[in-house]
Amino acid sequence: MGDERPIAFFVPSLRGGGAERAMLDLARGFASRGVKVDLVLAQAEGPYVSMVPATIRVVDLRAKRILASLWPLVKYLRSVRPRALLATHTHANLAALWAKRLARVPTRIVIRQATTGSHPIYRVGSPFRFHFFHRLARYCYPWAEGIVAVSEGVAEDMCRHLGLKEDRIDVIYNAVFLDEIEKLAQQPIPHPWLQTPDLPVILSAGRLSSEKDFPTLLRAFERVLRKVPSRLMILGEGKERAALSSLVRQLEIEKSVDMPGFVGNPFAYMARSAVYVLSSVCEGMPNALVQAALLGVPIVSTDCPSGPREIVREGGGGYLVQVGNDMELASAILKVLGGEGKALGRENLLSVFSDGAVLKAYGEILFKGEAHA
Repeated sequence: MGDERPIAFFVPSLRGGGAERAMLDLARGFASRGVKVDLVLAQAEGPYVSMVPATIRVVDLRAKRILASLWPLVKYLRSVRPRALLATHTHANLAALWAKRLARVPTRIVIRQATTGSHPIYRVGSPFRFHFFHRLARYCYPWAEGIVAVSEGVAEDMCRHLGLKEDRIDVIYNAVFLDEIEKLAQQPIPHPWLQTPDLPVILSAGRLSSEKDFPTLLRAFERVLRKVPSRLMILGEGKERAALSSLVRQLEIEKSVDMPGFVGNPFAYMARSAVYVLSSVCEGMPNALVQAALLGVPIVSTDCPSGPREIVREGGGGYLVQVGNDMELASAILKVLGGEGKALGRENLLSVFSDGAVLKAYGEILFKGEAHA
């Protein structure tokens, strides 16, 4: 008989970020393969909560901050003693590592780094706070039984800035569940721009935050609009909404831009768009670029650290432009709208991004040393 203990996925919340969606997808993937799964949340809130299947047990630690979740997590580890726990985000990773030490359990702790954490854009707030957590990560990350980076760029960043040895890090890309996204892509959507697409729609998606650099996309789109009648949609929500709306008015492109907020099924939008654009100044591994490419949509992306260059390399297509350069971004979008879009190689992408390949790689780390793994 197999081990009845669950594997656990520890996330601050399910508020709608890419890392949260990736962890939920991993949890669902293992559960669908018959593995007992606990989804442990500091706070059980966010739009993705409704997407958790009944086969996964949600453990709500009811903590308003990750720091406050430490003792509830210790109690969880002591009572449940999961086979392994996978955490993501620096604060959650640190909490998981300390919780194991305090709980004194044999649970394997695997930490997942989803961003190039040393990038200046993440150094918001108190410099003391940033340096404190940076030093804490350098000290604590070696305690992990497994360390996963979501791209080669993230792995290199961890080696440079956290002092980790290259052989301690496994690079595992985010999983794409192709059958699921193709099914979701066929669902109808209420937006009139995509029901009867009389004009090409340029699509982007992500949290409305500074690292996504949507102002550069808006300025690029204003340049595109001078030459080709088109529309721009940005899916997502965040603290930059007011500033972005103000820039839209300043550029006088209100009639051609829509920001409908968080959308549970972005794939239906992707499949009907003319081009998918990523304008970020930094990323870990942008799932949406891969998902759009696998749906046959041409992609244009900034050559930011990290992920886009690896996606283009694996897929052999798409356009990369300089970060923050709205002229280059506009030029690449115009090339796609003019019929020069470079499709990415579907089979090449699936060889490293498919759910089967990714779940196998995670399984080897989470279940390492188990006879039946």
